Amino acid sequence: MKTVVMGKTGLTINKNGFGALPIQRVPRDDAVYLLQKAFDNGINYFDSARGYSDSEEKLGAAFSQTRAGIVISTKTAARTVEGFREDLCRSLAALRTDYIDIYQFHNPDFCPGPGDASGLYEAMTQAKREGKIRFIGITSHRLAVASEAIASGLYDTLQFPFSYLAGDAELRLVQGCREQNIGFIAMKALSGGLITNSAAAYAYMAEFDHVEPIWGIQRESELDEFLSYNSRPPALTDEIIARIERDRKELAGEFCRGCGYCMPCPAGIKISTCARMSLLLRRSPRQTWLSEEWRNEMEKIADCQHCNRCMSKCPYGLNTPQLLQKNYEDYRLQKA
Repeated sequence: MKTVVMGKTGLTINKNGFGALPIQRVPRDDAVYLLQKAFDNGINYFDSARGYSDSEEKLGAAFSQTRAGIVISTKTAARTVEGFREDLCRSLAALRTDYIDIYQFHNPDFCPGPGDASGLYEAMTQAKREGKIRFIGITSHRLAVASEAIASGLYDTLQFPFSYLAGDAELRLVQGCREQNIGFIAMKALSGGLITNSAAAYAYMAEFDHVEPIWGIQRESELDEFLSYNSRPPALTDEIIARIERDRKELAGEFCRGCGYCMPCPAGIKISTCARMSLLLRRSPRQTWLSEEWRNEMEKIADCQHCNRCMSKCPYGLNTPQLLQKNYEDYRLQKA
């Protein structure tokens, strides 16, 4: 069973991390069953957020009797000290615990630090002194914010999108965390569903002994797939390497990671899904995406106002209006 030491925290966790965003979509009893099965089979790290509706409540229901055996990270998107304290209080209550192992700023558009106008970092350190949190983390989709967080020396962990589709910029973040002894938590390790071979994804992540991938799980079959890697971890065989290279070739260049920072759209376009519809049609069951619901969503692209707000907010510098138009044209051909 592979493990990861989370940088300067010293926390040792299973290489499989449980991303608890998807469990908000399943009934409470089913979610508790999945969480407890994961724990019973060696997974001891669970990542949630105040913004994931009832995800924290389900974690609390699953683990209130086994708190000492798990590592929990959660997040606050608060941008004021008052909001921060309110979020922390609610998270502790929902999780049925008196401390959070890793408390993370949830994708802020700046890197909180001592002396800035927000007071957020001071609130975080105060919570640590009070014993309500153990370690301080930050999550981001923005390369500049992530880079600043690493350089600042203020953070114990960084959570950032990372998969075998990552580019040089993401790899520099991973290396920076290694050099600074910062735990690196890889969100979107399946690139938002574009990577469909979990064995290849796991084998790639295994090459980075300080990187902890969190897999978004909402079905028992998904959980079983990752649990099987505890005893039989996939390796970078010639076959898997060939699969990775094929995926990189197909997905190279400008593709939407689905991070959602372009949202909301004034025309009501679901950009983070519509801008990668061509890939979703080719890499996942088509029936869902060719439904009347998604046909209506794709038709909204015709109403694009070309305000370019989405393009200005994209952390990857994509020309999103152009990307939307390409996907719209391809979708119409697929429907024909």
